[in-house]
Order: sequence, then structure tokens, then C-alpha cells
Amino acid sequence: MAIASAKSQDMDVRAKWRAENGLMNVMLSSLAGTTFEWYDYFLYGSAAAIVFPKLFFPHDSAFIAVLLSMATYSVAFVTRPLGAAIFGHIGDRLGRRGTLIATMMLMGVGTTLIGLLPTYDSIGIAAPILLVVLRFLQGVGLGGEWGGASLMVGEVSEDGKRGWLTSLLQEASPLGLLLANGVFSLVTYSVSEDAFFSWGWRIPFLLSAILVIIGLWLRVRVAESPLFEKAQAKEATVKYPFAEVFRNHKRSFILGVCSRIGSDVVFYAFNIMILVYGSTKLGQPRELLFSAVLFGATGEALGILLWGKLTDKLGRVPVLITGAVACGIWVFAFFPLLASSSVFLIFLAAFVGNFFHSAMWGPMASFIPEIFPTSVRYTGAGFTFQTAGVFGGALAPIIATVLVNATGSWHAFAIYLVATLVLLIVAVLLIGETKQVDFTRV
Repeated sequence: MAIASAKSQDMDVRAKWRAENGLMNVMLSSLAGTTFEWYDYFLYGSAAAIVFPKLFFPHDSAFIAVLLSMATYSVAFVTRPLGAAIFGHIGDRLGRRGTLIATMMLMGVGTTLIGLLPTYDSIGIAAPILLVVLRFLQGVGLGGEWGGASLMVGEVSEDGKRGWLTSLLQEASPLGLLLANGVFSLVTYSVSEDAFFSWGWRIPFLLSAILVIIGLWLRVRVAESPLFEKAQAKEATVKYPFAEVFRNHKRSFILGVCSRIGSDVVFYAFNIMILVYGSTKLGQPRELLFSAVLFGATGEALGILLWGKLTDKLGRVPVLITGAVACGIWVFAFFPLLASSSVFLIFLAAFVGNFFHSAMWGPMASFIPEIFPTSVRYTGAGFTFQTAGVFGGALAPIIATVLVNATGSWHAFAIYLVATLVLLIVAVLLIGETKQVDFTRV
């Protein structure tokens, strides 16, 4: 009876918060802020595939230049867990709202400065070193962003709608990708190739400053999470959240990481590798590949809307497994379609691949936070999510580059991708269904 009464009080607190602040306000601020941060992040990925090998890593071997550039792309995946640990600690100790403002500012400053960075021809080895430093800052900022944004929505959502509402935050990824590659494509179409490599590539990075200002304006208007305030009032906050995760929630962390790796590898294949492999190995026009990635992002965005709804009806686990199986099959169609001379088939490869990927991506904003209690949820969810990025997103470009260069084809990479998806399926089955979890538990 006491437990039911406490849960009822939590529901009343959340309902009051929604009435005073508006669920739409927190949704918009979280979605807009996270979209702008993903814009910054994907912008770097496009530049790492096309621009940076030539301007920051000039080398006699095109393979070495691309490998070095992709290594800097991976740096942020390595630093994202650091950002999750730092900002997770602050978020679990001091609050979600202020932490999210700080992560956005850090990400925006890092991206804007990349747009002002001199190239290798101007300052030599200092250019790639500074690029790595700024990429480091990007990773720390994004590492602290995802956990807080998903919690702000999840902790005020109505029961039975958490999967749907938090999945909408995952729209930030395809929206950020659309925005980043859309701006990048517009610049490539608008200026000559010489002008693009001289100054045009800087424009999308400098635009980040404007986007961050808009995001900050939206974010400062949102109140603190009511569940965090409740935990703080009851003095139920944990002094060292990071240590607490590994003391009492180690199993959740390990299985959560394993459930995420395959999603990152699939995303790399369908959105970044398409640019590298498609241009260097298949000789497809750069403009065509950028357009295909944009079209694929629409498939991701539409898929999230569908799969997000299904997570509340069918559960998180069935949707995650469906996405993993579908992507494991589709990768063997993806590369042959990419090699075709048909624009339609290339676009189809990107669209369907991303649509299936969204079945693994959309549920993560509810699935990962649901395996941790309120007192360590920011740290636990963020660190789990971002650590998986090290083993998935950080290693994927390096492994793909080495495998393709060694074998001359995509088949070995596809087998590696399938192996990570098998790991995902095993992990989510061991975790079990989480949609019924009481999110108000301290």
C-alpha cells in the first residue's frame, strides 16, 4: 500500500510539472538541443571522409590519409565516456538542467573553432594536433548530452508513453545528419571544388555558433526534473554516482554496452562508410553519395516514429531484435546496391538500411535509462551508452578501413557487422523486457 501511495505521489508530481512547464517545452528543448549537437558531430564525420584527409593529413598514400582522418573521427567516441562520467556526476549530484546547458556550450565552441582552424599547409603538424584537441572537446560535450536529454523527457513522461516520447529524442540523430549533410551538400553544389577545399568547407562549422544560441535559448526555459528534485529533497542523491554504478549495477552496465555496439557499427556502415567506400572503391560521385545519406536519414526519422510507438505496445526487446535481424540481412544487399549504376537503387540501399537501424536506435532512449535507478541514472545511462560507442563507432571506421584495404571488398566487414548484432541480441535477451520498469524508483 505504501509503495502504491508513493508511486501515486510521483505521478502527481510529474503531472503537476507537465501542467506548469508543458511537456512540449521539454520535448522541444531536448530535441532541438540534441539535434544541434548531432549536427556538430555528423558534420565532422562528413569532413573526415572528404576534407580532412587532404587538408590536415596530406600523405603520399590516400589509404594512410583516410585512415588518419578516420582515427580523429574515432577520438570523440573514446572521449564520450569521459564526458558521460563527468557530466553524469554533475547531473546526478546537482541536476539535469544546468548540466545540459554546459554540454551544449562545450560542443558548440569546439565545432565553431574547427571552422577557424588553419590547415596543414599553414601551420604544419600543429593543424592535425589542434583538430584532435577540438574533436576531444566535441566528444566530451556529446558524451554528457544524450543521458541528460533522454532523462529530462523520460522522468516527466506519462506511464505507458515513455518509449514513444523518449524515442522522439532519437530523431535528433537523423535530423542532425540531415542538417549537417544538407548544409555540406549545399556548399559543395554552390562553389567550385577549389573554393570548397579552400574556404567553403568552413561554412557549415561556423554556422554551429548560431544553432547553439538558439538551442541555449530553448534549454534555459525548462525547469529541473521533478524526480531529481524529489531525490534531492529526500537526500537520496549518491555522493559518487560513478562508483555506485560499478558497485551495484555492473551487470546492467556490461549488458547495456553489449546491447549498443551493433547499432553504432550499422550506423557507420550506412552513413559514413557509404561516403568512403562509395567514393574511393566504387568511384560514385560525391554529390550522389551525400544525397543518398540525406535520403537515408529520412528513412531513419520515419522509422523512429513507427518503432517508438511499437516499443510501448510490444516492448523494447522485440523491436530491438527485429532491427538487429533486419540489418544483419540487409547489409548483404546494401553494398551490391551501392555498386550499381542506378540512383534509385543507391537511394533505396540507404533508406531501407537506416529504416531498419532505427528499430535499434529509437528504443535506446528508454531501454538504457530503464536499467538504472534515478540516483545514478544520468551517470549509468550516459556512461553505458557512450562506452558502447568506443567499441562500436570508434572502432568501426578503423576496422572497416583495414578490412576493406586487406581484402579489397566489403564482405569481411559485413561479417564483422553481423557478429556485433548477434552480441546485441544476446545482451537484450539477458537484460529482459524493461517497459514495465518503475521509472520513479530512487
